[in-house]
Amino acid sequence: MADIKAADVMKLRKSSGAGMMDCKKALIEAEGDFDKAVDVLRKRGQKMAEKRADRESSEGAAISVVNTDKTAGVSIVLGCETDFVGKNEDFVALAKELAAAALNFKTKEEFLASDFGGVSVADKLVEQTGVVGEKLEINDFARVEAPFVGSYIHVGNKIATLVGLSEAVDGAEALSRDIAMQVASMGATTLSYKDFDPEFVAAETEARIAAIEKDNIELGRLGKTLKNVPQYISKSQLTDEIMAKAEADAKAELTAEGKPEKIWDRILPGKMERFISDNTTLDQEKCLLDQNFIKDEKITVAEYVAASNVEVVAFSRVTLG
Repeated sequence: MADIKAADVMKLRKSSGAGMMDCKKALIEAEGDFDKAVDVLRKRGQKMAEKRADRESSEGAAISVVNTDKTAGVSIVLGCETDFVGKNEDFVALAKELAAAALNFKTKEEFLASDFGGVSVADKLVEQTGVVGEKLEINDFARVEAPFVGSYIHVGNKIATLVGLSEAVDGAEALSRDIAMQVASMGATTLSYKDFDPEFVAAETEARIAAIEKDNIELGRLGKTLKNVPQYISKSQLTDEIMAKAEADAKAELTAEGKPEKIWDRILPGKMERFISDNTTLDQEKCLLDQNFIKDEKITVAEYVAASNVEVVAFSRVTLG
């Protein structure tokens, strides 16, 4: 039987992340040969990965990293099976190490095929499946490049975001972090309502109106206040003609209410803002720039960013599950 030294066990543990006893057993099986012991652990990981291939890796850690020049960032989700493993310090450290390595690649496929300590990232995940005892995989990968890139990781590593700005202006670090927090909190999927496909907006309008009308049937039966049924759900639908009609309708209401025309200029702006708010619910949910800013709901994200004479040019959001 080979003489297994503590230093070799520690070296294998540092290299593989496996437990002390697993490393010692691997070295014993390999008769003290370090490289063979690595293969023993790797084969163990392959067997474990095969057994757990059909498991869900819906827990884990979402990590964002940005390069030193602040011109590129990557977010990944390292998935595992349980929250217990997802919160483990060694697991989170591995996720951060993988995210840092991912900065050098444009796509998830390139990243998985790249070298990571002498093996591919994909093989490293298989190896670590044997170490951890749970299925590990890269569930998401997002990259943002811009003149300035900022990031945010939500508490508990559940959500990771990146935001790209058009310029590296003074205060860009704080500004980009604020917007990245907005993305994490409000879950925008696109920059602006201008990016929407008209067919998507039309279909979403029909579905939302139908859902509200269905709810109103039940609310009416219970004698409760009915929900407002919007005519539209996005600024992309609010043409000049529609806005002109909305203003004419508002003036007609003021006339019917007996409000003197000399005070209309104080009332009309509020009515038009309410009309826009009531008829842009899709934008407020999905469009980053059109959302109310979480730190000051009196302004939109677009207005907050414009105050710094800069634009948001890209963003990403990755999350567990």
